[in-house]
Amino acid sequence: MTSDRDEGDAGDDLLRAPSGRECPAITRASSSYNPLQTFHLDAEKHYQQQYADLYFLRLARLKPVVEDVAAEAWDGFQIAGETVRRVERVLDVRQGELCWVAGTVYMDMPLKPNILDDISKDHWISAPPPREKYISPDGTHWAMLEDESGRLRLTGATLEGDILVTGCIIAVMGTENANGDFEVVDMRFPDLARQPQRWERDDIDAPTKAAGGGKPIVARPKGTKVAILSGLGIKGDEAEGLRNDIFMEWLLGEASGESEQATVGKISRLILAGNSLAEAAPIPSREELAGKKSSKKYGYDSSAYNPAPTSHLDNLLSTLLPSIPITLIPGATDPANVSLPQQPIHAAMFPHSRAYAAPPGQPAEQPDWFHSATNPWEGDVDGWRMLGTGGQPVDDIFKYVEGDDRLAMMERMLRWRCVAPTAPDTLWCYPFQDKDQFVLEECPHVFFVGNQPRFETALISGPAGQTVRLIAVPKFKETGEVVLVDVETLEAETMRFEVFEGEEGRKAEGPGMERERR
Repeated sequence: MTSDRDEGDAGDDLLRAPSGRECPAITRASSSYNPLQTFHLDAEKHYQQQYADLYFLRLARLKPVVEDVAAEAWDGFQIAGETVRRVERVLDVRQGELCWVAGTVYMDMPLKPNILDDISKDHWISAPPPREKYISPDGTHWAMLEDESGRLRLTGATLEGDILVTGCIIAVMGTENANGDFEVVDMRFPDLARQPQRWERDDIDAPTKAAGGGKPIVARPKGTKVAILSGLGIKGDEAEGLRNDIFMEWLLGEASGESEQATVGKISRLILAGNSLAEAAPIPSREELAGKKSSKKYGYDSSAYNPAPTSHLDNLLSTLLPSIPITLIPGATDPANVSLPQQPIHAAMFPHSRAYAAPPGQPAEQPDWFHSATNPWEGDVDGWRMLGTGGQPVDDIFKYVEGDDRLAMMERMLRWRCVAPTAPDTLWCYPFQDKDQFVLEECPHVFFVGNQPRFETALISGPAGQTVRLIAVPKFKETGEVVLVDVETLEAETMRFEVFEGEEGRKAEGPGMERERR
């Protein structure tokens, strides 16, 4: 029982005047965003063309480049007094003569997918499981070099341990042996393409100080960061929502103190690099479809379509979009076309988030705050050229090689100047007829690949002073990691979100957040 005085003191505490301390308002850093339309396809797409034209287009574009690199590297090169000479075609190689030739690599692997097997799937009791590697245990695979004239089998110690896949353009030097194989002594790639200067595209359209020229009058953002996340894998289950909620609260500045809020305020853009939704259920067979009773309601079969994953993703995006712009890149498990380049996910999938994007079919004067992009995607963020994929090209290259060095595969893709070299051999793609859109005309400053086993990063350089930051972005659903790229230094770090288990196996209320710099 309390006295009247005690009650009065308690009332004075409750009625205390607010303090004069001012809480600073934290604002989100602005982002300069200038996407490219490199991988967009025409509205009318035709698939009746032959895929052979794609290889000829790639060879015609990259063969002169790799020949210039090889001619400079091997000019005057001699072995045992014999000077190497260039031959125009693969069939012009002569036995015993030291020469070099350029062409397209073809990997002859018995375990690679076969179109005849795909046609005969209807006769199988069950389809065979997908192979993790195309390399056979007994080593019965061969690297070949081909052009419009023919094909030449490559051999030699130089090829051992190196990364070669079907579709890359290279030049090889050596001699043909008595077995008709080409003994490779050395090989060259097209190497990194021209790298644009920072703000190059933005400066072209920017107003200048005077009519006679001068530097553009534009306020450039400084000290900002770009967040890259992949592999959300949303299924629509309640159990998976806690980690995603923690990430949203952190990115909105609601789960940390003032110092961390100031750091989060520097993140100017979020890039979702593929597989935002979990993999859909397998396509049923004809027999299953015939024996299944349809239960359509409001225009769709509720037993075959689950709207919960897309609804959860739309809610996540619409929660973040008022605070931060988002670029959405589709992946292998997202509702987009399977063949590369994947086109943007349709706006109908996002009834709430699409309010932040331009209406379909209408060009926007400014880049969309919510940009549903292609896979691969290319654009300028805060002046830096960025190139990113959902992970399918690197995952397919992984099947050709023995190791698991994802950064080495990414580096080779840039030095081959092809973002999807194994397409269309083992990676589905559109049959281009006029231009191979996968050939890189310019070298990016940042190259990131989503849905990789772990976070990795490296810095590579080119012969003309190019510098590229390689980033392997892990799956958020498995690792809880988000990659943060500093747009001034291009250094990459990760922010990890963990959900701890309670004593009785229940997920704890408190989140765990950890930052790691590489």
